[in-house]
Amino acid sequence: MIIVPVKEGDNIERALKKFKRKYEKTGIIKELRARQAFQKPSVTNRKKMMKAVYVQQLRAKED
Repeated sequence: MIIVPVKEGDNIERALKKFKRKYEKTGIIKELRARQAFQKPSVTNRKKMMKAVYVQQLRAKED
């Protein structure tokens, strides 16, 4: 459960902004989107490998 302490006379918009930030950091939305459709473990591993290769190529170009 996400708790956002609000002081007396504090702005509602600021409290909502804090709540949204905390909510995003928990990763709930990301997990819900991942659970919408099942993905085979082999596909997940392939995507991880492709991303690692891509990042490695970017770092090689920087040097």
